[in-house]
Amino acid sequence: MATNSPRFAAFAVSKRALQHCRTSRTASSSPALQCARTFVTTPAKAQNESRSKIDQLSRRVEESERPDDLKSERPRWSYTPEAMKAPFSPHITKKPSRSVWHVNSDPKKLDQMYVRFLGRDGDKLLPEEIKWLAVTHKSFDYGRRGFNDRLAFLGRQAVVLEVAQSILSAAPKPGAVVADEFNRQPFEHPALARLDNFNAQLPHDVVSREKIEQLAIDVGLDKVLRWKPRLPENLAGSGVQVVLNGAVHAIIGAISLQHGAEVAGKIVRERILSQLALQ
Repeated sequence: MATNSPRFAAFAVSKRALQHCRTSRTASSSPALQCARTFVTTPAKAQNESRSKIDQLSRRVEESERPDDLKSERPRWSYTPEAMKAPFSPHITKKPSRSVWHVNSDPKKLDQMYVRFLGRDGDKLLPEEIKWLAVTHKSFDYGRRGFNDRLAFLGRQAVVLEVAQSILSAAPKPGAVVADEFNRQPFEHPALARLDNFNAQLPHDVVSREKIEQLAIDVGLDKVLRWKPRLPENLAGSGVQVVLNGAVHAIIGAISLQHGAEVAGKIVRERILSQLALQ
């Protein structure tokens, strides 16, 4: 028995070592440990390096957009941001002559249009940047300088509201009351008497696209409009009517945001509806 005890002790030690190796191998091959090794916290040095790279990139963008003369900064409407320019144009023009289209860049000419449209001191109702934005269509410079779609949507609602109120406040129109084919008698009330005017006239009859286009041409809006027609030789086919309507509505929308609905409604009544009534 004495001779077997050292052998038994050596066998026990070897068995424990083998079990330890198997346990460590199983733990190292487990998915949980692999996931824990995969998601390792980024060292502070690497974080600082990535942060410095981002700062350098943002600094380059700021320097590219910074004008040469720091004393007189260029207004946003007058140039395309350098960061939005591609190194080359992927657009292939079939007729290069159609790519040439000149727009107004004179602030004085733009102010004269606002005075003719909005009246005296009309050029002072809006900030300089908004005045250019209201007459800029999304076809100009690929929309990189902003465009007037949202202002036009708001202004269109303001114009329709004023026209609807003018129709309701007018005297009963001939042919407004339509007889019921089943000889039913509708409910009558003095407050509802003029609702039938909508049977004879709707807002789009008063402020049609043709009338708004003619008003825009009369005030010289077509001379300061910033857009790029698809066919320079055929402006009507390029949609100049829709673009002019959008610019007129955008000016009203900008005034509504800048001064409120009351001022915008007054301008619609005095500078649009009164002018359309004379046509």
